[in-house]
Amino acid sequence: MLTHKQLRTKALASAEVRAEYDKVADEFALLGEFLKARAQQGLTQAQVAEKIGTTQSAVARMESGSGRHSPSLATLTKYADALGCKLEVRLVRRPKSAQNSTDRLSPTTRKRVAA
Repeated sequence: MLTHKQLRTKALASAEVRAEYDKVADEFALLGEFLKARAQQGLTQAQVAEKIGTTQSAVARMESGSGRHSPSLATLTKYADALGCKLEVRLVRRPKSAQNSTDRLSPTTRKRVAA
């Protein structure tokens, strides 16, 4: 049986899989930051939910990155505040070759990538 790391390496060897992975890499990096910050504060999803005035299931959806729920900047700011963090949003210029890749994305994905 393959380990997670071996399976990931094998899957990412495929150009198709790699392209799809690259499309969501930034989103997963942000979700990883959320989870890391929450773990460092020793808070549960329910505790964060209470601090920001929502439900545990809403926090779970936000942290899952399922794509069906896109939290507002206000919600993300509240989440960051609850963890003793500051939310920073910035635009970073893409390399020329990557700029054209958003032309092939659906309008929903393009919005997420732009955000």
